[in-house]
Amino acid sequence: MEPVTVEKEIVKDLSFKHPVEFEQQSDIRTKLEEATRLGNGYHHKVGIIFHDDEGLKRVNTTIWATGQKYICLKGGMWIPIDHIVELKF
Repeated sequence: MEPVTVEKEIVKDLSFKHPVEFEQQSDIRTKLEEATRLGNGYHHKVGIIFHDDEGLKRVNTTIWATGQKYICLKGGMWIPIDHIVELKF
């Protein structure tokens, strides 16, 4: 299934209430930390493929912070890590 590309500004309007089952990249935590360093140090954008309550989405943006359960994008928008399928550098 192909993800729908969305602008980063609408991530705040997406819903992540329902749990999803999928195969996540095994090294997702390492890649999130690397993407955070690249975002903070070089404003490097990554493709984030994730599930929301409506289906598979993709956003191309910088990751400003990686927490235990969420990543933070510019503008205080959050995506739950357990909904992220993969990162594309």
